[in-house]
Amino acid sequence: MQYDNILISSPADGVGAVQINRPKVLNALDTKTMLEILSAMQAYDADPAIRCIILYGDERAFAAGADIRELSTSTAVQMMIRNPFSAWEDLRNIKKPIIAAVSGFALGGGCELAMLCDMIVASETAQFGQPEIKIGLIPGAGGTQRMTKAIGKARTMDMVLTGRNMTAQEAYEAGLVSRIVTAAEWFNGAVNMAKEIAAMPPIAVREGKEAVLKSFDLSIEMGLEYERKNFYLLLTTEDAREGMTAFKEKRMPLWKGQ
Repeated sequence: MQYDNILISSPADGVGAVQINRPKVLNALDTKTMLEILSAMQAYDADPAIRCIILYGDERAFAAGADIRELSTSTAVQMMIRNPFSAWEDLRNIKKPIIAAVSGFALGGGCELAMLCDMIVASETAQFGQPEIKIGLIPGAGGTQRMTKAIGKARTMDMVLTGRNMTAQEAYEAGLVSRIVTAAEWFNGAVNMAKEIAAMPPIAVREGKEAVLKSFDLSIEMGLEYERKNFYLLLTTEDAREGMTAFKEKRMPLWKGQ
């Protein structure tokens, strides 16, 4: 497909990448951009050759927030009818792992989009924040919910009610970020992580992602039951038999995704 606001590529075997490409507005997220991101993600999700996906911006910004020009001309009723957040919810249904590669600003909707991904690889230059309070709003795409689950109530209250930014190191120490890399390696760091994941058995990767996400929705008892059922299911796969045989034979396994 042809896109106006994103670029797609495959930087490594088994890895697909989606770049937000609106540099003049620091990759601000409008409805069209989100729909394009969703379309590309769904295409990668359906492609058996792709096993992990990277979402990124550029050196200055992953995404500096929602497009205020679009937001400022919309009424509450128009927003409810248009339902721009439906694309965000559909992104959560992507089965393959998504890594956000963040350099520079990930603010407002940009921070929320990064948190919607499964992992964040951050440049040491990265800044995360929910500054909506400064324009009379609060986060609207999961900022109050996903951030609280990631870093806890106290830190989230600080971020949401003061609008201050969090450095990459702060975000890592708080548990928001998976890995920090140098400014020069912000994208390659994400590619290396994606290659690690793409080299793993794809069915187990898919079920592992889903089991972790279920922990946010289920009680501990129900979550453990879900985990065990998927553990037992994976025992029936060819990949599990291959993995255990290769371990005993002291060789590298050959995954088939079956």
